[in-house]
Amino acid sequence: MITVEHLVKRFGNFTAVDDVSIDVASGQIHGFLGPNGAGKTTTIRIIAGLLRPDAGRILVNGHDLAIEPEAAKAALGFIPDRPFIYEKLTAGEFLRFHAGLYGMDEAAIDDRIREMLDIFELGKWQHELVESFSHGMKQRLVMSAAFLHRPKAVLVDEPMVGLDPRGARLIKDVFRRMSAHGVAILMSTHTLEVAEEMCDRISIILKGQIIAHGTVEELRAMAGTPNDELTPVFLKLTGGSGLQEIDEIV
Repeated sequence: MITVEHLVKRFGNFTAVDDVSIDVASGQIHGFLGPNGAGKTTTIRIIAGLLRPDAGRILVNGHDLAIEPEAAKAALGFIPDRPFIYEKLTAGEFLRFHAGLYGMDEAAIDDRIREMLDIFELGKWQHELVESFSHGMKQRLVMSAAFLHRPKAVLVDEPMVGLDPRGARLIKDVFRRMSAHGVAILMSTHTLEVAEEMCDRISIILKGQIIAHGTVEELRAMAGTPNDELTPVFLKLTGGSGLQEIDEIV
């Protein structure tokens, strides 16, 4: 559902993304790991259509983002690391606004809004202003908006930041439910425990290049550490890059 082929993005003389290729199949949760500055968010933003690549091709549900941008984006949901929300709207109004952007069938909007708010445990706050929401509630609202229009694929940039354990568990359960219904999910994360627990496949990026990809078991085999958790595997494959940041998060 998401195919990235030989993606390149430069900022002046600096190459932030260097020949990156990723393939996320229908129903797959694909983890995207790397230390700060490795190129994760830049890659995600290019796939979302927010940045223009210098080279490469992106397909979403078979639509080339450069040739059919509206069709590609219509099949895509996006959960950014720093979402913007109109806080003077209620939760229901925010989702209705989002539904309008995607041209959803007016007759089905109200039912779908209630469904998504219930899934993300926000149903009781449908008519409350977003400005009164906690950080975790705002994150869940943004996620409900990303899945509202029944996308074929979803991009997620650091989904668990700021969530309490109950909220994190809910998000994990929802992502698994959505993938079971065929949604392809590409998820950038620093939390290696989340990647190990949730992801069918993982790609590791370092200095703009994919240095390893595969299942957790395949990555362990590459690192020569078959019985280790993902943290030492990640550190061995990246040569210790991001050691302090990973230690702080894990």
